[in-house]
Order: sequence, then structure tokens, then C-alpha cells
Amino acid sequence: MQGKRVLITGGNSGIGLVAARELARAGAEVILACRDTDKTQQALATINAQAATPAVNLPVDLASLASVRTLAERFLEQHDRLDVLINNAGLFPIRQQFTADGFEMQIGVNHFSHFLLTHLLLDTLRASAPARVVTVSSKLHTKGSIDFDSFKGFTKYSAQVAYNQSKLANVLFSAELADRLADSGVTANALHPGGVATDIVRDLPWLVRKLIGLIFISPEEGAKTTIMLASDPSLATTSGAYFDQCQRRDPSPLAQDKALRQRLWDASAEAVGL
Repeated sequence: MQGKRVLITGGNSGIGLVAARELARAGAEVILACRDTDKTQQALATINAQAATPAVNLPVDLASLASVRTLAERFLEQHDRLDVLINNAGLFPIRQQFTADGFEMQIGVNHFSHFLLTHLLLDTLRASAPARVVTVSSKLHTKGSIDFDSFKGFTKYSAQVAYNQSKLANVLFSAELADRLADSGVTANALHPGGVATDIVRDLPWLVRKLIGLIFISPEEGAKTTIMLASDPSLATTSGAYFDQCQRRDPSPLAQDKALRQRLWDASAEAVGL
């Protein structure tokens, strides 16, 4: 990864932090896109203890599309090249919450923010080709469906239903992006990292979090697929694929529905003001 520039959302904890650390150790210039918090500063210290090029943070609140636009503007002011964009950040609030733009929080942060960020950086990615877009989804996309009427909120909220929907949206977006970037030199792939004990479960009861910590794999194990898709030379031209713990797999039948992914693309573009 020597000489490569990587932008990763949510790189201050969990698999994002491990991926950022390992890519930086491999020589990449890593730019985090996280809230400007003590946790982010601690993450930078961890990454930079082994980084060839010091990592930095460009502050962003992914629950605000205006903040996402500011992030992209700041990145483009400072950089004319981007080799890898990792859409990694995600959340799982147990009670229904809303973004600054009035969207249900999970579809807003897990999908819309990354949809917009990717679009705002597409010209730079194309100009930097070969380049890669890596989107962290979940195996739970297989249990998801897209309820277009829920984007502004569910009548009856289920955190799991909202999460599954947002993760299906990730896979649909990645596949449609790959089609639209065909022959551009920019690849787009999605992944399931495995069941990972990360900060995404912070809103769950203590006992549930304790059990998850015992059953799920470590962030180090979970980050392997992200690192592979961001850096493996043998995957330089692989695009439109879905990987489950470093193995290429077929996503759910719904995730392969071209009409659905095109409809979601159009609805997402309208939602974020493109």
C-alpha cells in the first residue's frame, strides 16, 4: 500500500480501526472520517504508532448530509487523489432515532451518508484509477427488505429490521455502483466481516454485550476482509462482488434484483439532493 491514499469512515474503533492501522502499517496514507472526539485522537495515536505516513482525521457527523458535504469539500481541497474509499461506519440504535435531515438513523447513516460521500468523491476516484470502493455490509442483509416508506421513520420500529434494511441497501448500492463504474478502473465491492464484537452494539444491554463479546470474533479477525478488498493485488479488477469473511459468496436473491437496486439508487439520489 506504499503511496496509496485511503479514506475510511468510522475508523476510530472496531474493525475500522484495525483496518486503518494495518493499511497504514502497510504504507498507506490513511485519513479517518470520524467525529472529532477523544476516541478518535486515541485511534490516531494507535494507528500512528506503526504508520509509515501519519494518519489524520477529517471530522464528520454522518447523521448530517451537510457535514458529509463539508467532509468531501475539505478532502478535495487538500487532495487530488484517492486510491481506496472504505464505507465502514455503521450504527444500531435500539430505539428509533432520526438524522439531522429527518431520516431514520440507520438508513441515514449506514446508507445515505455513504451514498452521498461516494458520489462526491467519484470524480477523484476515477481520476485516480485504478481505485477501489469497499462497503462494509452484513450477512444480515439476507434477512432485509427495502421499505421505501420507512426512510423517514417506521410506524413500528424494530432495530433489527432497520439494520437489516440498511445492510441490504449497502449491498444493492455497491452492486449498482460497480455496474455504473464498469470500464472506469474503479471497482466496488461489499462484504460481511463476520459476527464481530464491536462498538456498534454499545446501546444494547450489558448482559447482551457480554454474551456477544464471548461468542463473536475479534475486530482483528473481522477486519481481514476489509483489508483484503482494499489491498490484495489479485482483486484489482474484481468488482460487483460480495465477500463473506474473505470468501466470495452470492448475496441474497433480493440483493441481486437489478430493478430494486436501480429504484434504491434513484430514491437515494433524491434523498441526498443529487
